[in-house]
Amino acid sequence: MMYQLILATMMLLATEINSAPPPEPGCPTSCGNLTIPYPFGTSHHCSHDNSFLINCNHSYNPPKLFLNSSSIEVLDISLDGSLKVASFIASDCYDKSGAQISGTVSELTLSKFLISSTRNKFIAIGCDTYALVEGSDEWKQMSAGCVSWCDSIESVVNGTCFGIGCCQTSIPNGVKDFLVDIRSFRNHTRVKSFNPCGYAFVVEAKAFEFSSSDLKNLQNRKTVPVVLDWTLGNITCQEARKNVSSFACRANHSECVDSSTGLGYRCNCFTGFLGNPYLVDGCEDIDECDTLKPCEGTCTNLEGSYSCSCPKGFEGDGKKDGSGCHRKSKINGSTLFYVVSGFTVPAVGSSWIFWRRKQKKVVKLRQDLFRRNGGLLLKYMLSRQTTLFTIFTAEDLKEATNNYDENRIHRGQCNSGITYEGILADRSNLKVLIKKCHAVDGDCVEVFVHNVAILSRIQHRNVVRMIGCCLETQVPLLVYEFITSDTLHDCVHNDARARFLSWDIRLRIAAETARAVLYLHSETAPAQIIHGNVNSSSILLTHDYTVKIHLDPNIGLMTSPQDAASHSVVGTIGYLDPEFCLCGHLTVKSDVYSFGVVLAELLTGEKAVSFERPQGEEHLATYFVSSPRDNLVRILDARLVSEGRIEQLTEVAELAKRCLSHSSVDRPSMREAAVTLDNVISMTSFSTTISPNSSQQTTTRRVVRRNRSF
Repeated sequence: MMYQLILATMMLLATEINSAPPPEPGCPTSCGNLTIPYPFGTSHHCSHDNSFLINCNHSYNPPKLFLNSSSIEVLDISLDGSLKVASFIASDCYDKSGAQISGTVSELTLSKFLISSTRNKFIAIGCDTYALVEGSDEWKQMSAGCVSWCDSIESVVNGTCFGIGCCQTSIPNGVKDFLVDIRSFRNHTRVKSFNPCGYAFVVEAKAFEFSSSDLKNLQNRKTVPVVLDWTLGNITCQEARKNVSSFACRANHSECVDSSTGLGYRCNCFTGFLGNPYLVDGCEDIDECDTLKPCEGTCTNLEGSYSCSCPKGFEGDGKKDGSGCHRKSKINGSTLFYVVSGFTVPAVGSSWIFWRRKQKKVVKLRQDLFRRNGGLLLKYMLSRQTTLFTIFTAEDLKEATNNYDENRIHRGQCNSGITYEGILADRSNLKVLIKKCHAVDGDCVEVFVHNVAILSRIQHRNVVRMIGCCLETQVPLLVYEFITSDTLHDCVHNDARARFLSWDIRLRIAAETARAVLYLHSETAPAQIIHGNVNSSSILLTHDYTVKIHLDPNIGLMTSPQDAASHSVVGTIGYLDPEFCLCGHLTVKSDVYSFGVVLAELLTGEKAVSFERPQGEEHLATYFVSSPRDNLVRILDARLVSEGRIEQLTEVAELAKRCLSHSSVDRPSMREAAVTLDNVISMTSFSTTISPNSSQQTTTRRVVRRNRSF
């Protein structure tokens, strides 16, 4: 009986394996110049499922591949989980009078695959250009953007893309679509002679390098390559293996790998095998003897590996990268000792010398990088101030991040540069965030170091503390205190989280943000710090909604009006001071304007920029200021209105409108904004109670007083 049960089970398993859906014979394996590897296919019988359907259009010569029935052209399919497609470029062009004469859009919408956040970047080209890319996953909308500015083609540097003629930012993680919108401050009227158009697009990172010749017409490019990440299913390997009939890793010498971008899995051939792991006989043994030629002696190919041997009369491992083959010597024991000693001592000595030389090279390289990144200047500046700031070595942070393990990459808070979660073992396992900066160009080193020195002195409960930095690496590494929770942007614009943000919490967030910015403006003597990039994504919130403003020495941080006039600022679209956009001059009132946009976000629950609003209302600042006072309730978040604190809402809304004045003269100072918010918090409130034994209504006056320090 047991034998019959085992036999039946084996037959059932065999049936399941045979019932797995392989591509049928005769399925096309190419289209034009492109290979079509399974699980992709041109029909339901040739692909793993509908999401891998592609169309070979023979009306082109040579034929072209397109995703399913869409117009998205496929440029390459790789079994490593990437798919390259063509994407159009967004543009806006103007004539001499500033009238728009043409424009194109760039958008990509996918049903299955993700737009790779690690292999793509968002680029904007132009000397009078700002652009925004919006994307969405299953839960929320995400956006990023940048500003590109210059007044002459001579100021543009080929190969750099940090705001002068070209700007770039990373793509949000996990999005399935994007829409690019491009605008201009002055309609290119001042740069028309060499830059009549602005351009913006998502592109494969390694496929584009900026050149000054791109400013004229983007060298006639119409499309650029974009990399997609593809996986099978929406489950892990462990779950997928439970269903033998649908499990895709069918090759005998294949393995299943969970996706690093979310749910789903991919298949790989084992080491020593090559081919398509999705086909039954897809992973074939590599003949290393023929392809690698690894042996000095005789090479024997093995399944998934190889072995080397030496001919008779020779000894050694037979490998070219090993000891090779050498003749056996006939010597007695004592002679062997001297021979071995004669070889060993020089070998050990040579190895030690080689190791020492290598170490010296590493040390010299790190010293050179330290000097190039301004390390000597920073040490001098720190020696003149009392601070707990630490200059870490490259080894310190390598150990803290487990050699920059991908699993340590921190998801979320800062869009500029990769951020790792680190643990400082020599500081009682203190948890920190370690951020990779952009490369610091020679002309900007002094400004960067100056900003780092200023940040090292900042001690405020509502500002993220910079603990230290490392300048021994190719790009500077900044070490910040670890903040566990999300950004204000995430909390306000996610419906599931926004419902927990009561008016009291939002008011406290606004007040703490105002105090933090006021501290930067007035309490950081001898330097006056202009943040330059106040926005809801740079405001972090702890678990109890305590504000932590993030400062980045690479982005927008200024220490005087003179610096503001000369330094390249990378702001955030929707928060930029209109005066700065017109004259390129940043002031403390620029921070006030950006803070006003944050106030408007808190009051309305709307994004700073959204193309889902009617034309002319895309920018929240314009939309908010133009709303009449007597119709204010219409634009406020309904959840706040329902709390009944209309007087407080109105007062804060009036403050936001003043902050959003086009003229900086009409805006309040940050001190005035902070005091106003504190007064609103301390405002006399009335609670009305009704006696259970009487219909008489009793009004109780309650005054709340709180001490505030600015």
